[in-house]
Amino acid sequence: MVAEAANVSRAAVSRAFNPNASLKPEKRQRILKIAQELNYTPDMAARALVTRRSHLVGVIVPAVCSPWESQEIDALTTALQDKGFATLLFKTRADRAMDTRLLTYMKGFNLDSIVAFAENVRPDTLARYLDRAVPIYLSYPREDGELPPPFRESKAHFDRVEVLQRDGIEKAVALVQGYGGKRFAYLAGDTNTLANAERSQTFVEILQSRGLCEPVIIPGDFTYETAFAATIDLFRYGSDVDAIFAANDVSAFGAIDALRHELGLRVPEDVKVVGFDDIDQSAWRSYNLTTVKVDLSERVATIIRLILRRLDDPAAPAMSETIRTRLVVRGTVG
Repeated sequence: MVAEAANVSRAAVSRAFNPNASLKPEKRQRILKIAQELNYTPDMAARALVTRRSHLVGVIVPAVCSPWESQEIDALTTALQDKGFATLLFKTRADRAMDTRLLTYMKGFNLDSIVAFAENVRPDTLARYLDRAVPIYLSYPREDGELPPPFRESKAHFDRVEVLQRDGIEKAVALVQGYGGKRFAYLAGDTNTLANAERSQTFVEILQSRGLCEPVIIPGDFTYETAFAATIDLFRYGSDVDAIFAANDVSAFGAIDALRHELGLRVPEDVKVVGFDDIDQSAWRSYNLTTVKVDLSERVATIIRLILRRLDDPAAPAMSETIRTRLVVRGTVG
């Protein structure tokens, strides 16, 4: 119907609805305009039977409302849509694992790819429930390239984005030390996550290499409320800490507000604070947070590249790409 009205082949109509297919822009525009006038949309299920591609990408997340996750989901969904993919969002339980019923449900969508932001949903687990999709994980390896245990011990096929945290953390410690910081605290994230485990270990190693003593550990879980309360507890009972490195920006916000509004301490004059992630709110004037940046646009672009590379070569060995952190200096250190 559309092909006849546009005086083109059926293949041309199919390519017009595929953003990645080669077709002259004016021809694509004319076909899509005629399709709209005729109220035509392609049958994606039928197309999937032919192409073996569903144009669906699953995304597994532990949370959807926290600032980092919401900003990453928004950026990734936008980028996937620009490449002609639709996104299916799956949320883990509180323990960051997934119910087997949900995994079975996921298999029925015949996903082209799946991005797992929750490492507790292990590659070996996903392999039992996925067909041809090869999952992509976010990994936080050591500088020597050694993978964390959940990935090192896996026998399943998976791709990964490796986030090297040391560069940004090392510069943060050097900056604080340069402004006179001597006694550090580490405001922890969720202790069940690889990101927090590798972040804290890297931080301790950097302090040791610079001749500084081990940090005081402030218990946390990546949330504002826990960081706020834990910071008050630390300083009300007396502490010589003059610098706090937080596992994420939201925790840093909690620490800053506790220091300023409950404890009567000045930031950065009395206590210096550094965050991690560089979410949008870090640049707000009320916080103006110095933070270790994970470049969100780079991270999303890397994920998209891995998806497309895997679809072009389904049988290829495990693929990985590396991104590094950097320090963003604002007003909470000096």
